[in-house]
Amino acid sequence: MIKRTLFFATPAYLSTKNEQLVVNYSDGQAEKRVPIEDIGMVIMEHQQITITNALLEKLVANKAAVISCNAQHLPVSLLLPLDGHTELNERLRYQLNASKPLMKNLWQQTIEAKIQNQAALLAERGLPNQRLLHLANSVQSGDTRNNEAQAAAYYWQHLFEDFDFTRGQKGTPPNNLLNYGYAILRAIVARALIASGLLPAIGIFHRNKYNAYCLADDIMEPYRPYVDLIVCSLVDSQDDISELTIEIKKELLSVASIDVVIEGKTSPLFVGVSRTTNALFECFAGISRKMLYPHYG
Repeated sequence: MIKRTLFFATPAYLSTKNEQLVVNYSDGQAEKRVPIEDIGMVIMEHQQITITNALLEKLVANKAAVISCNAQHLPVSLLLPLDGHTELNERLRYQLNASKPLMKNLWQQTIEAKIQNQAALLAERGLPNQRLLHLANSVQSGDTRNNEAQAAAYYWQHLFEDFDFTRGQKGTPPNNLLNYGYAILRAIVARALIASGLLPAIGIFHRNKYNAYCLADDIMEPYRPYVDLIVCSLVDSQDDISELTIEIKKELLSVASIDVVIEGKTSPLFVGVSRTTNALFECFAGISRKMLYPHYG
């Protein structure tokens, strides 16, 4: 079942009663309730939101991701459970003892899937993609030739060809939309990793000592084109994308429920990511050597 994403952009008091999240608004709106078992993610954007510790405890126990935003309305923190799986200790040992050849192979599969999905999105939009197809088919173990970077340069040049676009955290729009969408995707992946008994800080490729979500940044790579798809739609339909309006954020949040196809089976992205993280554990444990990533298109 697809879990719900709750987005709070106005002052509210969030508490719990009878295993439900209870919302009371300061402006007199009627009280609202949502079963906690139905919640996958809670995003608190407004600075005047109060949440009780009892509710946080229940959300974490339900493996829901709780995201806080700063005064600029951008995600800045993510609350996740410390023990997301009953076999946590054993699963962490498999992860920490993974061999370098396995890590390189996992990264190769990850980059192949990412570039293939980028190529599919370009094709869907009627844009040339032969260069990406060639790069996807020639990724080596560990991506030693850096096909990912070569693909990114081509991809961004063509995806927003009507813009003088350069992809960057602080670049011009639609970078603001991409950054927000990727932050939500990262939270979804981090939640799934914890639920699979894996440590998000220990990546298969990313190793920045200041990054607590290296593995999430690895695993989300093939899923990025689904955020890109939503951003393309917003660019096509919106006259002004310079500001992240509530309507635009709601569209970006819909990435959790967008359909993805993994091994011929269609499911919401929120569910598909869990299949991917479970496959990752099986690779660490020696049960399998194949990652399960979505196939775009």
